[in-house]
Parts: sequence; structure tokens; C-alpha cells
Amino acid sequence: MVVDDLYKIIQDRKKSGEEGSYTKYLFDKGTDKILKKVGEECTEVIIAAKGNEKQELVNEICDLAYHILVLMADQDVNIEEVKNELINRRNKINNFKGERKEIEQI
Repeated sequence: MVVDDLYKIIQDRKKSGEEGSYTKYLFDKGTDKILKKVGEECTEVIIAAKGNEKQELVNEICDLAYHILVLMADQDVNIEEVKNELINRRNKINNFKGERKEIEQI
């Protein structure tokens, strides 16, 4: 699967790096930079979804997925752990706990 292959490439870049690699750049900058990029890409997905341009939304979802995979590699979360959790969640039925309470103070 392409996600598995991409994750392996990201892990390789984390270990050995490759000069000029954007992935290496993210790992060199550290977790805060990776988190910043995840946040930026989340926002861009939202904006693209509101814009009703399907291809733009697909592009932004791909950017977000890539940065999530980089975050996973940074935090040593592997694909199998995520797959297993998704399987566990798929097996849950009637698990809706209602709406979250609104935040009153920050």
C-alpha cells in the first residue's frame, strides 16, 4: 500500500537522511516544526473543503497525510499500531458519547 511505502521512506530519511530532503529538514528542525506543519496542513484542508474545489482538497489531504506520517515516525508510532486501533474502533457499535461540552474558559 502506498501509505506503508511512504512511511518506510520517511523512516529511512529519519535514520539516514538525505541532503536536500524536505523530510530530513523536518526531522532536523524537530517535533515543534513537525507539529506546526501538521497544524498548518489541517487548516489548509479545512479551507480547501470550504472552497468546493475537489482537486485542491485532495492535494491538501495528501499534504496532511504526509505530515501526519512524519509526526508518527518522529514519535515512534508505527503504521501497525494505527491500523490495529482503527480495527478496534471499527468493531465498536453505538459508541457515540454525545457532543463535547463547549469550552467556557481558556
